[in-house]
Amino acid sequence: MAYETILYEPDAEDAFVTVTMNRPDKLNALNGTLLDELDDAVKRASADPEINALLLTGAGRAFSTGYDLGAENYDMSIEDWRADILANAERLYTIWSAPIATVAAVNGYALAGGMELMMACDIAIAAEDAGIGEPEIRHASAPPSLFMPWTAPIRHVKYLMFTGDIVDGREAAQYHLVNKAVPADRLMEEATRMTRRLSRVPGIKFNKLAVNNAQLIAGMRDSWAYNAETTAQLHCTDEGRRWFRMLFEEGLKAFLDAREGPFRALDKEDA
Repeated sequence: MAYETILYEPDAEDAFVTVTMNRPDKLNALNGTLLDELDDAVKRASADPEINALLLTGAGRAFSTGYDLGAENYDMSIEDWRADILANAERLYTIWSAPIATVAAVNGYALAGGMELMMACDIAIAAEDAGIGEPEIRHASAPPSLFMPWTAPIRHVKYLMFTGDIVDGREAAQYHLVNKAVPADRLMEEATRMTRRLSRVPGIKFNKLAVNNAQLIAGMRDSWAYNAETTAQLHCTDEGRRWFRMLFEEGLKAFLDAREGPFRALDKEDA
């Protein structure tokens, strides 16, 4: 596959590849093309016997701001929503279950679907000034996979999932959403060093299989299926349809202004 929205760069010295989401003008929002290409890149790296690890990052000012809300009409039935959410969850599962080590280098925003991508990776290193969260819950929505309860302590999960607040890289490290936070100018150096280290570990895929299996036995996939059902229902409530109709009729800027307006003063007080 020839890539239009990602860069695929094998390292010259070690057994890893750097994949860069490359829609900087859109803050690497996840449209269909990018999702297809990222899925292909992960499968390509996983099938390559010369690759043992993958580093995922974003070009420009963001890791990814999530699914591209301006990319399609969201007037869908509950059946269509369920299928769409499960399809996105499967793409995330491809990353999570890849038989190679995966590292996220989180520059700038990692929001909504972008945060899910970050959590799908085995290791995450964030810039201290990154912005990480699930703001979509403020417009009667939810993430496609619900990775967060499998990543962070439940108190932090409820805080982020109930408020839609965005935390910086330092807070994300305290919440155990990322492994560490570093100054922005050191992010790629630190993340590349980590990926290089992982690429040199023989048989790392067997350790990953064992650790991932613990989460599967505990019911991770079942929790994703339940989340897909409740999210599809949420999107088809009167309130959910109102928000997506506003997005389609009034555009993204008006939609975001309406979504964030009731919280601006409260967010400042909490800061």
